[in-house]
Amino acid sequence: MSTTSPTAADERVWPVPRAVTGVVLFSCWLAILADGYDIGVIGAVLPALAEDSAWALSPVELGGLASWALVGMLIGALFIGTLSDRVGRKRMLLVSMSIFTLMQLGAALAPTPELFGLFRFLGGLGMGGIIPVAAALTIEFSAPRRRARNYGLMYSGYSLGIVVSAVVAMALLPHLGWRWVIAVGAFPILLIPIIAKVLPESLESLENRGRHARAAALAERLGIRPYVPTIRPQTTPGHRLPWQRILHRLFSPPYLRSTVFLWISLFAGLLLVYGLNSWLPSIMRAAGYDLGPALAFLLVFSLASAVGGLVLGHLADRFGSKPILIVFYTVGGLACLLLMFPNTMLLNLVLVGLSGVGSISTSLVLTAYITDYYPASVRATAAGWALSFARIGAIMGPMLGGWLASLAVAAAWNFVAFAIVAIVAAIAVALVPKKPVTVE
Repeated sequence: MSTTSPTAADERVWPVPRAVTGVVLFSCWLAILADGYDIGVIGAVLPALAEDSAWALSPVELGGLASWALVGMLIGALFIGTLSDRVGRKRMLLVSMSIFTLMQLGAALAPTPELFGLFRFLGGLGMGGIIPVAAALTIEFSAPRRRARNYGLMYSGYSLGIVVSAVVAMALLPHLGWRWVIAVGAFPILLIPIIAKVLPESLESLENRGRHARAAALAERLGIRPYVPTIRPQTTPGHRLPWQRILHRLFSPPYLRSTVFLWISLFAGLLLVYGLNSWLPSIMRAAGYDLGPALAFLLVFSLASAVGGLVLGHLADRFGSKPILIVFYTVGGLACLLLMFPNTMLLNLVLVGLSGVGSISTSLVLTAYITDYYPASVRATAAGWALSFARIGAIMGPMLGGWLASLAVAAAWNFVAFAIVAIVAAIAVALVPKKPVTVE
């Protein structure tokens, strides 16, 4: 299987059948949909948690509670992304999904905020592992000229998961309370046997672990002809590239500047995503909207980002990821800034939609860009470590919103802060050099 430069010739001879690509995309989409629900649900129930007299949480405590899953995601992306290159991407995708769906049930039943935070942290371990593994699988099985578009299609599940969390919250919160909204996140456990049956193992992962005969046999079964490994066979059977060498490669001279600025841009992007996702309904309530309209803003934010991911993926394939990232991070920042003014409901909905495109949609294109930027032998590890560093920004997003809420400043200052973060992301992407030419 070839992952050479995305030329027209490559597109014509791409050996992976469309049906195989479709199965991989759909399987990863389902996993990401469940992941998106579990991430989005905290923002959907945060206003109800704030009004829960039994727990009586302050804004800072609410921000901390929203961040516990993100702390787990930092660790999960770090280790599960690395493990997937060593023990198999399919296996780690299934393990990750099992972890976070089961922990959602624990969080729904938690009697105290401390146990709620613990279950969210444990669930975050699985949530963090899903993204780098699904990214690597999607990139591997997609034709070079369709990678950004296919990644956007797969990752639209994340935004739609947030949409589902907002819809479920609007339906269940007034009648059953926040616990039932969170418990719904456990139902995707039923999808795991289906994904286990239809999703093929990563050929790159098999080659990277020295299982060349098994990779060739799987490629034949999938109808991938001709099969050309992306990773050169090692002289020692079962040879694996040590994780220390993988990390050394990420910071070697050809990749040092790229790694630094890609990590900074993703750090800022995820701070923007999780800050807005966690606090948008609460910020809109502080701006004078009732709970229903406040949740509607989260719904529009997520729907726009789902559609935007598909559009931006197509534009990135056509014009290149870098210029699209710079333009739309800037658009997202400007939209956030304009939300500080007393606009009409309709205009605010449009601006929130643009903020969704300029945060979630743009960050998913950035994740695809990072995944495709590095060689196949370190692809999932590179994405996992970049996401792990960026999770620090993700953790800071809800905490930033909680800190601003504790200061009792005007809601407008939230939008100013997030606008600045978006511009930082755009500048960091602009400083990423051209992808180096390497040989596996």
